[in-house]
Amino acid sequence: MAVQPEILVLIALLAGVGLFGGILSGLLGVGGGIVIVPTLYHIFSYLEIDPSVRMHLAVGTSLATIIPTSIRSVLGHHRRGAVDVPLLKQWSVPLFIGVLMGTAVAVYVRGEALTVVFATVALLVAVQMTFLRHDWKVRDGVPRGVGGALPPVGIGAFSSMMGIGGGTLAVPTLQAFGVPIHRAVATAAGFGLIISVPATIGFIIAGWGNPLLPVLSAGFVSLIGFAIIVPATLLAVPWGVALAHWLKPQPLRWAFAGFLALTSARMYWDLFG
Repeated sequence: MAVQPEILVLIALLAGVGLFGGILSGLLGVGGGIVIVPTLYHIFSYLEIDPSVRMHLAVGTSLATIIPTSIRSVLGHHRRGAVDVPLLKQWSVPLFIGVLMGTAVAVYVRGEALTVVFATVALLVAVQMTFLRHDWKVRDGVPRGVGGALPPVGIGAFSSMMGIGGGTLAVPTLQAFGVPIHRAVATAAGFGLIISVPATIGFIIAGWGNPLLPVLSAGFVSLIGFAIIVPATLLAVPWGVALAHWLKPQPLRWAFAGFLALTSARMYWDLFG
């Protein structure tokens, strides 16, 4: 039986998203979700999946793909000695708490609300990365104590709502605390694993048995999207890691900001255009 051309186009598109997301994961520590979420949203729109579950399915699927991607990315950076292991341990518990909070909210709000959160946070970070000096910082050193737990809690909460690995928020936050960008990118790759595992489980449980979801879905996770995106992403992660240690900091910031701004503009257009 001949394969329909539309299926081939869909497979090629998902594979392309996986490759691009893998490069971004290694390059920017973002887990690829910043590209995967809006792309999946548009693919699901083309497939006429019900709008009430469309964004949740995109976010949940993206979070699932970040699990293997983050493992590959953080191992690659760790071999180069770039991961701040003590900081990773310091932020792990508050990140986890934030993920539980964000996931609990995300699975019950309307899809439009998740889209607004995604587009707004992406735009704010893009502006910060573009217009603030690369050496701008709030203080020298990451804060500790109760006050020091607030940034990772916020990063975990918003990242789980956006379907991203945490690097989108963690990289500029760590830079504001005086962490060099290459170390911030490498450590953020580790945050992705802490964020994506519990958030994915939450999205699977929340969407389980929903009759509006397409076939081959595990809750709000598309198994077809996962199966195609992940191999391509894992293939491309080392390319991104190599680029991250070759590029100078300023071009890395501009590349990061450019992707975020384009993504945000597109999602705002779909909401209000």
